[in-house]
Amino acid sequence: MNIEDQIKEYIASQAESKRSDMQTLHQKILQIMPACKLWFLDGKNSENKIVSNPNIGYGLQTIKYADGKTREFYQIGLSANTTGISVYIIGIEDKKYLSRTYGNDLGKASVTGYCIKFKTLKDINIDVLEAAIRFGAGQEQ
Repeated sequence: MNIEDQIKEYIASQAESKRSDMQTLHQKILQIMPACKLWFLDGKNSENKIVSNPNIGYGLQTIKYADGKTREFYQIGLSANTTGISVYIIGIEDKKYLSRTYGNDLGKASVTGYCIKFKTLKDINIDVLEAAIRFGAGQEQ
């Protein structure tokens, strides 16, 4: 199964309200990053054990680790979780940037160093979330 089909299947597997919000976000991210590389991580490690929620990735960046090694990874991530949806902005060095820049205007969301978590899209200001996604995609405005 190709990545696009895995993404469609993953979104379709969600409960209706979450499925609709995930589809809306998927389309919005594709509008922001139309030619981006798509990723799908099923949440399983090399031993086929579940270690995280499955997630969709958008874009491509090289992340450098403290030991000097590098790895290619996505820029923006989207995942369903037990209470709602998580949007990941990967590669931010300043772990307080997201909460400081977007947290107060986002609405009912939890913001950590690289993750914005919320229950439904109606709980948040979508324009502020879009600004955070644009920042993560390298399109600051």
